[in-house]
Amino acid sequence: MVKIDHRGTLKVSEMIPARYVFAVLGSIGFAIIYGLKVNLSVAIVAMVNHTALQQHHGGEHVDEVAAESVSKGAASGPAEPAGGVQGGQDGQDGPFAWSETTQGYILASYFWGYLLTQIPGGRMAEQLSAKWVMLAAVLVNAVCTLLTPAAAELHAGALLAMRVGEGLGAGLTFPAMHVMISRWAPPDERSVLSSVIYAGTALGTVVSMLLAGVLAATLGWASVFHVMGALSLVWCVLWLGLVADSPALQRPALITRAERELIEQALGKHKQVRREGREASPVPWRNVWKSGPFWAILVSHVCSNFGWYMLLIELPTYMRHILHFSIKENAGLSALPFLLMWLFSMFLGRLWEWCQKRGSLSTSSSRKISTLIASLVPALCLLAVCFVGCNKPIVVMLMSVSVMSVGGMFSGFLSNHIDIAPNFAGTLMAITNTFATIPGFIVPIFVGQVTHGNQTIDAWRTIFLTTVGLFICEAVVYVLLGSGDEQEWNDPKRNEEPLQEEDEIEADVTK
Repeated sequence: MVKIDHRGTLKVSEMIPARYVFAVLGSIGFAIIYGLKVNLSVAIVAMVNHTALQQHHGGEHVDEVAAESVSKGAASGPAEPAGGVQGGQDGQDGPFAWSETTQGYILASYFWGYLLTQIPGGRMAEQLSAKWVMLAAVLVNAVCTLLTPAAAELHAGALLAMRVGEGLGAGLTFPAMHVMISRWAPPDERSVLSSVIYAGTALGTVVSMLLAGVLAATLGWASVFHVMGALSLVWCVLWLGLVADSPALQRPALITRAERELIEQALGKHKQVRREGREASPVPWRNVWKSGPFWAILVSHVCSNFGWYMLLIELPTYMRHILHFSIKENAGLSALPFLLMWLFSMFLGRLWEWCQKRGSLSTSSSRKISTLIASLVPALCLLAVCFVGCNKPIVVMLMSVSVMSVGGMFSGFLSNHIDIAPNFAGTLMAITNTFATIPGFIVPIFVGQVTHGNQTIDAWRTIFLTTVGLFICEAVVYVLLGSGDEQEWNDPKRNEEPLQEEDEIEADVTK
């Protein structure tokens, strides 16, 4: 119900709670980041001159053609404007004769930047302003996206630089958002608000794949980057005007006194929130690296991300070369699995929350079951894909189930940092996510090398079987070492407090 104050003025803060505005904008922010991450995976199908590559795959001359195109940024096929596919129609070639290896490096370059900024991003968000760090992340991605068409025409190296820039910005997002959630979400609402925010990653993938496919097929590949980059700038304006670093800093017109007090009192009573002026505990690095549950998260994160990035980045290429879908069909069918993933991850999180409230499932059990779903189900699906050939309906179904099941990671190992060490969850997340970024730039290069001049089922079978092996490794390690229990090293000062109290008592007795 909309409320009006005694002067008859409509108060926005009483229409929608400020923390929900923050959560929705945070979700859209992640949708933008992931949308701009995957749009090139779709658009590159329309950017590459596949005919020119096929004509030269019989010998080493293909590398000369690709090298010439990379150096000049010019079209190798019929003379067409670099801004789009010939005639904007499905099935026609783009202007760049980039080899599979070159395409792999271009797609992988995003993760070179992403690898570098996560831990620095977390420190900046904690010490300076998480709101501005998040804003900078999206703004950098938007600007680099808008410049992508011009960079591609100039030189493949310039395009690679734009992707590195996007990665540098995106690496700031998770640490910044972790800090903001800790300041905005009451403990009893933290899982709900976090689910809403991070579900934006899957939703952004869906929207980006669909929108990129339609734009590339109708207006040309360059429109993918111009339209999506421009829309991202709108979010920057909304974020800047509607969100603050904390409820205490939020403008009075955008938050009620009751909501501010509710959040501050809830966080003030919660033992894991560091009060202002209280010195943070040093990270017990030796205990962290000796911890079995931490290694379970680290190994699972790395192995899972190999499969996740393989599906996220390379699925459109597989659909194009092996299943021979058009650019529109490719975009729609590539997006379907991520829509299912978004729905499934929300459902699974709610299910485990309901079970735990009833006392029918422990935290450790829910984390392990979710991780098993996110690893063994995709492994079985990809194994089946290796043996069904080009049966399109079955392959699409298996791929959809595979991607959907990976969504179990959100309520599995990805939530486990907070369970084992809530005081250092941000640091642990930065460590595991940094290592888990490595597959992001290995996967495109690996796929490019395996499929170089060899876009066949056999080549993709090698890729899928490698991914299956890593998924199985994830399942085994996490089941053996994973835990949902808080570790003793989470509170290094726990054993110091009784000693301090005894010293104070002795001092009083002496006096």
